[in-house]
Amino acid sequence: MKNQATAIKFLPTLVLTALFSCGNETNPDSENELAAESEQELIERAKIIHDQTITLDTHADINSQNFTLDVNYTMNLDTQVNLVKMEAGKLDAAWFIVYTAQSTLDDEGYKIAYENAIDKFEAIHLLADQIAPDEIELAYTSDDVRRIAKTGKKVAMIGIENAYPIALDLSNIKDFHDRGGRYMSLAHNGHSQFADSHTGDADGIYLHNGLSELGRQAIEEMNRWGIIVDISHPSKESILQMLDLTQAPVIASHSSARELTNHTRNLDNETLLRIKENGGVVQTVAFGSYINEDRRQYLERAANDESLSRDEAPKATVSDFVDHIDFLVNLIGVEHVGIASDFDGGGGIEGWNDASETFNVTLELVRRGYSEENIKAIWSGNLLRVLDDVQRIAGEIQQR
Repeated sequence: MKNQATAIKFLPTLVLTALFSCGNETNPDSENELAAESEQELIERAKIIHDQTITLDTHADINSQNFTLDVNYTMNLDTQVNLVKMEAGKLDAAWFIVYTAQSTLDDEGYKIAYENAIDKFEAIHLLADQIAPDEIELAYTSDDVRRIAKTGKKVAMIGIENAYPIALDLSNIKDFHDRGGRYMSLAHNGHSQFADSHTGDADGIYLHNGLSELGRQAIEEMNRWGIIVDISHPSKESILQMLDLTQAPVIASHSSARELTNHTRNLDNETLLRIKENGGVVQTVAFGSYINEDRRQYLERAANDESLSRDEAPKATVSDFVDHIDFLVNLIGVEHVGIASDFDGGGGIEGWNDASETFNVTLELVRRGYSEENIKAIWSGNLLRVLDDVQRIAGEIQQR
């Protein structure tokens, strides 16, 4: 199906519908039937696919104040993600994020960062282990994800956004793994002790010209313990050096295509092709200014012109989001593309503004002719394959 998928932009809609819905069989009778499919029939078909797919979002930020006995995700809080909204939108799995903002590279900064990270780890465990163990369970492997999803419970996973809390002690990498962390980025918005940030690609100011020596050692430790290297947020040079060093596939946990939207948080074609070569996955992100160029340009102007209201910026939509999926599928193949929202961290677009609207993404994929097989791969299969590879390679490294 790879060649079929990568031709999406160049095939007529009706041919696409037949092609992706019927696998490798394209006979005149089935094409005629699908050509006559009404809008309601398409929606019903999409609902069936959505129900049979493990929908997995690799980036949902959290506030630990929403993970207490009195206020928590069993309630329909004013958050884009919670168990109520996940159930309404049939979002099966969410990677809750241990995020730490970049600050000073000194003992005081590291101490505060570490405390913040542990607080978020503990908050996620509190939800899954004590507050709502009958509704959500923490997964550590792809088998866990599939097992938990079959029970009807929601799946929680943990991603680490910014390795800054690791401080200078690389043993914390294994500790964060043991706490459930399964991917980690080496920088955020600002240069860390490990790597330069994408912010350097905007202002031309770097700290390490890629990775520091400690960052190179961190890649080795992540490979050793089975933490996926996340290349969202570091600078391009940092990413290329990570790809040179890593023994395992990487992910971009929430990034889109620079070719379509010229933001430094997005990945250019050279980098995307390197990710394909590496066997990794790009989790396309539903963040308005990363997927709609008009919106990005307007917000850039508004940042320097107080007369412009951010509320007047062009809206990004599910269609814009799937445009990026189409582009990535065409460039690097359907097996290297996934989905992320960045909910509660700036993400959210018209049509997918919280977890309750998750079906709209599947509907747009079906509308564009993606097969059930490819939709399942994009929603979770590709990411789980990378997790399997990373954990297998970690096991091999530990045996050496």
